Amino acid sequence: MANRLAHATSPYLLQHADNPVDWWQWEPAAFEEARRRDVPVFLSVGYSACHWCHVLAHESFEDETTAAYMNEHFVNIKVDREERPDVDAVYMEAVQAATGQGGWPMSVFMTAQGEPFYFGTYFPPEPRHGSPSFRQVLEGVHGAWASRRDEVGEVAEKITRDLAGRELDHGAGGLPGESELSQALLGITRDYDPASGWLGGGDTKFPPSMVIEFLLRHHARTQSEAALEMAEGIRDAMARSSLFDQLGGGFHRYVLRQRPGGPLVPHFEKMLYDNALLCRAYAHLWRSTGSGLARRVALETADFMVRELRTQEGGFASALDADSDDGTGRHVEGAYYVWTPEQLREVLGDADAELAAQYFGVTEEGTFEEGASVLQLPQAEGVFDADRIASVRERLLAARAGRPAPGRDDKVVAAWNGLAVAALAETGAYFDRPDLVEAAIGAADLLVRLHMDDRARLVRTSKDGRAGAHAGVLEDYADVAEGFLALTSVTGEGVWLEFAGFLLDHVLAQFTDAESGALYDTAADAERLIRRPQDPTDNATPSGWSAAAGALLSYGAQTGAEPHRTAAERALGVVKALGPRAPRFIGWGLAVAEALLDGPREVAVVGEAGDPATTTLGRTALLGTAPGAVVAVGTPESDELPLLSGRPLVDGKPAAYVCRNFVCDVPVTDPDRLRVALNGRKA
Repeated sequence: MANRLAHATSPYLLQHADNPVDWWQWEPAAFEEARRRDVPVFLSVGYSACHWCHVLAHESFEDETTAAYMNEHFVNIKVDREERPDVDAVYMEAVQAATGQGGWPMSVFMTAQGEPFYFGTYFPPEPRHGSPSFRQVLEGVHGAWASRRDEVGEVAEKITRDLAGRELDHGAGGLPGESELSQALLGITRDYDPASGWLGGGDTKFPPSMVIEFLLRHHARTQSEAALEMAEGIRDAMARSSLFDQLGGGFHRYVLRQRPGGPLVPHFEKMLYDNALLCRAYAHLWRSTGSGLARRVALETADFMVRELRTQEGGFASALDADSDDGTGRHVEGAYYVWTPEQLREVLGDADAELAAQYFGVTEEGTFEEGASVLQLPQAEGVFDADRIASVRERLLAARAGRPAPGRDDKVVAAWNGLAVAALAETGAYFDRPDLVEAAIGAADLLVRLHMDDRARLVRTSKDGRAGAHAGVLEDYADVAEGFLALTSVTGEGVWLEFAGFLLDHVLAQFTDAESGALYDTAADAERLIRRPQDPTDNATPSGWSAAAGALLSYGAQTGAEPHRTAAERALGVVKALGPRAPRFIGWGLAVAEALLDGPREVAVVGEAGDPATTTLGRTALLGTAPGAVVAVGTPESDELPLLSGRPLVDGKPAAYVCRNFVCDVPVTDPDRLRVALNGRKA
């Protein structure tokens, strides 16, 4: 018999709809039920592609005895962190403050007022490695609630009070300048290992998408060779490792070293946000360096997103699971992606199987588990026959398509689709792939049609063409606006600029503190939690704070809107405070600061549509590497894009105007001169 989650739109919640646990969604009625029964609330937070979330569910939430105990002594709430990032952020802050670490699944016990008093992540079914079993935790919490209620209440009140009293350094000391950006670069340099190309010294490596953008922009503005060398080293390390799907394109979530001296192996889930950010980063790496590897990775990642994540409605699904059926009925992490030598021989024959094993690093003993290997590129590609390798890849990919595929989380998240719109629009424009631009437009259309109401308010998610119930948060408004601004530059259509303006006006009205200029992750009129979440640091995606600063700055450059530029500058004060101390965790803010120091440059290209000279100038403008430059392309009489206003042809020829703060250099008609003006590469 299904529980209350059967009516959810979240695929993660639907995975728990048949649990014997009497789950509630996050809603006032659940807390009212806890008050009525005088029991604590158990909050379980996870997401569809989370491996250990599935493990906990199978071990405990599907167990009839455990579920019966939960139902008798708790009101149990299940939350999809991707659907309710505000709830996740508030309670994850409490978990990290209390335990020094966090992660998913997140397990929180709280009062009916939402005040937390006991925390954890994954709990095993029996005591293990110093961790209590989940049943022991449940019994301990119930015992404390029943016999030491005053003590529980005091703990809950203290934790809530401490969270509410935390002060964030908003960076009131002014804008970041050369000193802060140089210190940030030095901090990243200290963290960078030139031998491996990875950042950080631990065994787990996440893709530093936002740091790459900062490094590229810093190089473009200052010609720092150190910044470019690190960007190129990170590029090669990620692209050649098992982080990148060497057959189907796209990136896994992270890689880790399972044993000392062993190879890096991926956590196999594939997230839309990682792939959107990395697609754009590799496109920008190609734009800066002309790297053939960067071009291939950008295009293969874009093609992966369109092929495997695009939904029937034109949006992009959130994720592919790490686990899949291994062909014997077992649900195994990585089963879809790994290969044994024998499997290579079955598909390729002996000779090509030996070649593939050398090329992809497949060994007899295996580099992953049970004799299987993850695919990587341990040797230089140039030593192999390109045509033969292409044939090998094609045949292996076709064979892999016959395996049971990982599950897909079809939830469309506004913010991540905004990132995908920006990535696909720019990648399509750079590499003359109009199909990718069309895919970006399709997703943008869905966001306008389904996620925006008539007051330009966003809903966070949709599924199967049905909008979800939860309000968008700051990152939704910022990342969707970023996607619309990228479409403005690529298509020359002013409607996308108009939509971006609607969203950013809402950021100013609902998410910005009028006195300090600080930004909040939830709107002023959003549901009240025990703390209004506010975090300027990047995680797997740019923080809503930094993303909003970037979109506000670009919109101000496109339109001359002073309130938006001022808001961006006020928001960047936090980069001055945090950039020198924690550059890896505020990479997008540093990238936006680079754009501010450069202007950002405003590029207006005027000419008749269809004129090859106009097309060439427009493409040259898009390929310019000036940090955060905005581009407007259209006819001289167009009134859709403010940058084009008052910009005539020059001697009857299409022309480009390069400006800062709407003060322009002499217009140029020669693409080479425009390229020099924008630090660009040859088109």
